[in-house]
Parts: sequence; C-alpha cells; structure tokens
Amino acid sequence: MTLPASALPIEALPAFLGVAQSATGKLWRDRLDARGAARALAIAQRYQLPEMLARVLAGRDVEIDAVEDFLDPTIRKLMPDPFTVTQMEAAAKRIADAAIRAEQVAIFGDYDVDGATSAALLAWHLRHCGLDPLIHIPDRIFEGYGPNIEAISMLAGKGATLLVAVDCGTTSIEPLVEARRLGMSVVVIDHHQCGDVLPIVDALVNPNRPDDLSGLGHLAAVGLTLITLVAVNRELRTRGFWTSEMPEPDLLGMLHHVALGTVADVAPLIGLNRALVAKGLIAMRRRDHVGHTALMDVSRLNGPPEAWHLGFMLGPRINAGGRIGRADLGVRLLLQGDVSEAARIAAELDRLNSERRVIEQAAEAQAEAEALASLGLEDKGAVIVTASEGWHPGVVGLVASRLKDKFSRPAFAIALEPGGIGTGSGRSIGGVDLGKAVRQAVHDGLLVKGGGHAMAAGVTLRKERLAEFRAYMESALAHDVAASRHANELFIDGAVSARAVTPELAATLNRAGPFGSGNPEPVVALPSHQLVYADEVGQAHLRLRFKSGDGSIVNAIAFRSIGQKLGNALVAHRGQPLHVAGSLSVDRYQGSERVQLRVLDVAVPDPGPAVIR
Repeated sequence: MTLPASALPIEALPAFLGVAQSATGKLWRDRLDARGAARALAIAQRYQLPEMLARVLAGRDVEIDAVEDFLDPTIRKLMPDPFTVTQMEAAAKRIADAAIRAEQVAIFGDYDVDGATSAALLAWHLRHCGLDPLIHIPDRIFEGYGPNIEAISMLAGKGATLLVAVDCGTTSIEPLVEARRLGMSVVVIDHHQCGDVLPIVDALVNPNRPDDLSGLGHLAAVGLTLITLVAVNRELRTRGFWTSEMPEPDLLGMLHHVALGTVADVAPLIGLNRALVAKGLIAMRRRDHVGHTALMDVSRLNGPPEAWHLGFMLGPRINAGGRIGRADLGVRLLLQGDVSEAARIAAELDRLNSERRVIEQAAEAQAEAEALASLGLEDKGAVIVTASEGWHPGVVGLVASRLKDKFSRPAFAIALEPGGIGTGSGRSIGGVDLGKAVRQAVHDGLLVKGGGHAMAAGVTLRKERLAEFRAYMESALAHDVAASRHANELFIDGAVSARAVTPELAATLNRAGPFGSGNPEPVVALPSHQLVYADEVGQAHLRLRFKSGDGSIVNAIAFRSIGQKLGNALVAHRGQPLHVAGSLSVDRYQGSERVQLRVLDVAVPDPGPAVIR
C-alpha cells in the first residue's frame, strides 16, 4: 500500500546558518520552504526582479500572478462596495440627512491615534459639508474609554441631534441608551470586538460584529471611517447635494490621517490597509497638510516618512496628549490650518511625549522587577500581571508592551487608584487572543469592565480581586501561550554580506512595503561578521559596526538592548565573529544617505564554515 503524499512525514527544515538557539533563545528558520523557494525563483524569472526581493514576496505568500498588484497596491482595485458592511447604508443615509438638514453633529472619539485620526477625518468632511461638528475626546483618567453618560448629556445640552462614535461605542450599551433618550440619533463606527449584547443605535458599523460578512475586520477605525464617508459621498451625490459651490470632497486627499491611524493602531498591513498606508505615505511626503507637517518637523524626521516612523515617532506624540495631557490635542493638530498654531500644538505634544517617557521608564522598572519576582528563577508562568499604586494610567499600555516584549508572554500593567479600583492594559503575543479572555472575565463577573481585541485589551477591576484575576488569566491562556512560546522562531528572508548592504538593497526591499503588522519587515542575516565596534548611545541603545571577510563594514544599531539578552551578548563578543540578523533602514543626515542594520538577534557561529541554507 502506497501512502498519499499528504500522509508522508514532513522533514523539518534545518536551522538557518545552523542557529538552533540564538542569543535571545530563538531558533532561526528560513522563511521559505522548498515550495516557497521555487515560487521565489519563478517570480524573479517572470518579472526580472532581484532574487532577494523575489524571496521577500514569496515569503509573504504573494502568488506569482499577484506580484504586480502587490508591488503597486491601488485603492481603486481594493476598495469594496461600502454597503457590504452591515448597517453601512443606514449610517450613510443618517449622516447625509444631517448634512442636508445642517444638523448639529457631535463626534465622540477614542483618545488614541486611531480615534484622533478618525475624529479628524469625519470632522473635516462635515466641515466641508458646511457643518460645525462638536468633538469630544474623553479624558483617559477621569472619563475612561468610550461614551459616558455625563459627556453624552453635555453634548445633548449643546444641541446635538446626531452622535457619531468613532473607534469606540460597540460596548457602550447604557450611555448610548441615554443618548437616544435625550433625543439623539446614534451612529457607531468601530472595529473593536463585540460582546454578547450590541448597542441599540441607528447604525452600528463594525465589521467585527457577528452578523457582518464584509471580511473587513482588519481595518482600523480610521479606514472604516473613510469607507463610511465614501458611502456618504455617494448618498449625497444621489440626492444632488454636491454643486459647483459645494463640490464633492476629495477623500483620497486625506489619506495622511488613514495611514497614521492604521499604522499606530497596529492594524495588519494586508489588502486595503496596505494600499491605504502606501498611498497615505505618498501624501505625507508631499508635506501639504499643516498638522502632519508640523508633527513630522517636531519629531525631527529626516527624509521621506516610512511606516515605522508613523508607529514609533509620529503616533506616540499624538498619543501623548491622550495619555498625560489634554486628550483633544491630537485632533486639534490634525484639523489645524494655521501653520504657527500647528507648530505650537505639535511642540506641546512633543513636550508631553518626553514627559511620558520619563513616567513610563519609572513604572517600567518597577513592573519589570515585579515580573521577575513572580516568574522566579525557573521562568514559570504563562501571563504577567503587574499592578501598583502611583502608576500613571496613561502609560500602563506601554509598560505592558515592554513586559510582553521582554518576557515573550502576555502581560498586564494595572494602575491602582486610592479607592481600590485598578485600570490597566494588556498586550499579547501571536496566537493568544487576549480580548476574548478579558471579555470572558467580564462575563464571569471578575472584572468591572474590559474589552479589546486579540493583541491588546483594557481592564478595570477591584484591587482585592487582583490575585484572582492573575490566576484566571493563567488558567485561561496557559495552553495557547505554551504553544506560541514553543514556536520561538526568527524567520530569515535571506543571507547577505556587508558589501551587499547598500541603500540600493534597502530601496529594493522596500518595494514590498509598507511593512508592519501582517507584512513583516524583511530580515536579513550576515553570516560570521566580526563585531568591530560596540558602544552605548542614547537611551539603552548600542551602536555597532560589523566587518565581513573582505573588509566591508556595515553600520548597525540594537535598540533598547542594554541590559537585555541581545545587548549582553553583543558586549560579551566584541571583536569576535557573530551571525547577525536584522532589518535594513536608510539613515538620512545632512543630505547624505547611508544604510543601517537594525539588529534583532545574534548567534555565535559553530566552528567551521557557515552554510547558508
């Protein structure tokens, strides 16, 4: 009897460069198996592309016939009919009614970047229609996430007849009941996971609601807001609203907002998201938007913005207003038309971001010590739950993210208030759905409230139930965490030498961008390169230089590595050969360009020649 091919055992791929355990404890793998390598070869031959770019495309499951569309993603091809989203038609009609009747519209947004960009995009559109919308961004500490009854009453008192909640509202059952009781129509544009009960509103536009079949659940709220406005434009066009005096607004001219909110919210850069970010980056490079230009200038962004700039430089400054300052600063900047006022707001956000860093670092050090104590020498435990009085509620999400990165497991950081209530955030690892576990904890009465999505969640609980919550999460997530951590692998797209690391190679690889969640940045390996320089720079970073056998040098940096496994390994192996894995970026300074390797991992080569697989 002959077994079918599918029943035959699959031979495990050898470790890339033979690295079974790196400095950070990872197994290095070639991102391409034999089938992927064959597809890469076919892509290179058919489209006359460089081998490394072809490998990157094949490693992201791009089919041979889809290469051209992937390299130039267009919104026109990827934009769905908005009405495929459940209740989108009702939402578009109600917002169009408000424009035609010149109603007072109130926008209620979240205090993060996605919420700020969503609110700014909607407000810009309504202003174009001749309206003057009210905008309310809740204070993170005093109001918390989502619509609340006090704010709803305030907006109703100012004459609002339509409330549009963006990037929030799906779980705000009671406040939205109050809005309707006060005579307001309610439209919710949100992407967060839904609970068992949906709010009773005029329209709930959320592709993650259980009865939505649009397949757009990966969109950030700002992308969903854009699609909603496409529907509104169409509705107003049908009704003859647009005239020569009131021309239809150019939504594609506002893709700056969509790109920033999508990247900052870590939405997967696949499908329509990728096209929105790619075209939004082009718009930002034109520097024709007052608010975005001020933000780029205060962030000291040299050269054209790339996706990672949005996530690590621009986004945190918008977020700083919601974390420790005035929650509406981000929206005000994005709607600002005056250059000097935009510069003033951007400078304030930059100052708040610096202040946020100091607050975060103090809390992070305390949380890290608590995490180490709870895990013990044996590194046991599936989930980290840290809590303390005195932590600023605005930085707990950042602290949780640092803990997750350092300890490779889901982590919560909770700020305990004097009244015995704790508010916190959790961040997860791949393959572990944190939002689902948190919603179940709410359902079981363990949390006062909570919600989120797979990779991030927010919680509110009573101090006396902290230990119970820790045990609950440990039990709920242990299996998935064990499975995820077992596959502790770093996938490598290909090996190169220092001589090949040029701005041209970086530009070639960037053709497969923008990179981020869902479309990982290419990782290249430098086999057996000597670490000829390593010195501390900035806040816990290491500046490095590696030399290949032919004497070529590549400049590198290992961010936040001092005191970590990666930094310790680099310092311990100065002057010695190392296998190095990292991603390429172009450093632009005073008109010159040089490529830099952002080091992700290193490994000590086995004796003998390295074999590139």
